[in-house]
Amino acid sequence: MQGGPFKRKFRNVFFWLSIIGPGIITANVDNDAGGITTYSLAGTLYGYSLLWTLIPITLALIVVQEMVARMGAVTGKGLADLIREKFGVKTTFYLMVGVLVANLANTVGEFAGVAAAGEVFGVSKYISVPLSALLVWWLVVKGTYRTVEKVFLTACVFYIAYIISGVMEKPPWDEVIRITVTPSFSFQPSYITMLIGVVGTTIAPWMQFYLQSSVVEKGIGVKDYKYSRLDVVIGCFVTDIVA
Repeated sequence: MQGGPFKRKFRNVFFWLSIIGPGIITANVDNDAGGITTYSLAGTLYGYSLLWTLIPITLALIVVQEMVARMGAVTGKGLADLIREKFGVKTTFYLMVGVLVANLANTVGEFAGVAAAGEVFGVSKYISVPLSALLVWWLVVKGTYRTVEKVFLTACVFYIAYIISGVMEKPPWDEVIRITVTPSFSFQPSYITMLIGVVGTTIAPWMQFYLQSSVVEKGIGVKDYKYSRLDVVIGCFVTDIVA
């Protein structure tokens, strides 16, 4: 009898570990080359003054991601399917064209990041980019969902390096905390543009399609959704801590 509650908690932990993935991956992968560049530029140009935006951004990200994951668990359908059923094929077609264009631009940015990162270590972009493209092709064509998920989860671990780097810089934490919880706003066009960039690079359209499809792919239903919600919330917090 005494081991009953403990065993249930133990099983719950292992069950959550089997479900974990979609929420953490979706949120963390958005801290890509373009995202890190945007955050770095924001810090370079405005210091700590934009840190306050990460609080409402985190809340908005949790609301959006949780809502999408819940739709996947309740309906068992992807976001594109639901849009088609609700608004028709024509609207869905134009929407998917827009997502395709945005994703192509994002992909170009990713490979630019690969080229820049490779050259930091003395690897020519003419080597790093083709090799990366070959790896992506192999994952898409040959890999299963489980394989791709494991690769993405492994990649998420490397984001911890950003947190470690930030701590090693030894910023004035009292000032950081004060500015984070005390919003300051400027109506200068450059400030507003950067603000839009920070929001846009944190909450992106592709995330919603991927997350809902992943929830459906893993067969997460209403009964098990509480574990998926925890996955989503943790992912949102981690991604903005990195930011």
